[in-house]
Amino acid sequence: MPAWSEAGVRPAFKLVFYVPDTHLEAVKAAVFAAGAGRIGDYDQCCWQVAGLGQFRPLPGAQPFIGQAGAVEQVPEHRVELVLAEAVLPATVAALKAAHPYETPAYDVVRLVDI
Repeated sequence: MPAWSEAGVRPAFKLVFYVPDTHLEAVKAAVFAAGAGRIGDYDQCCWQVAGLGQFRPLPGAQPFIGQAGAVEQVPEHRVELVLAEAVLPATVAALKAAHPYETPAYDVVRLVDI
C-alpha cells in the first residue's frame, strides 16, 4: 500500500480553486494550515498553473475587482491539492476566509482508489 498519509490512507478528496495572483500565497498558506496538501511524509503539496479568469459582477455584488455590469479579466491561478475528509470542512472555511472574492470559485472532488 502506498504511504499516502501518516496512517497509510490515501487522501479522500481533491480541492481545486482559483485565486488572483495577489492572494495566491496567502490562500495556499491558509488551506495548508487547515491540514490540506499532505501526501505521505510531505506537506504543502499542490499543483498550480497561471491563467486568465473572467467574470461579470451582477447588480448588488460587492466585487473585490471590477464594477457591477462590466466584464473583468484577471490573472489568476488554478490550484489543486489533496486532503483527508477530516480536514475538509476546516479547509473550505479557511479558503473562504483567506480569499479576497466574495464568492470564490472552487470544486471538491471525491477520489476513488482503484
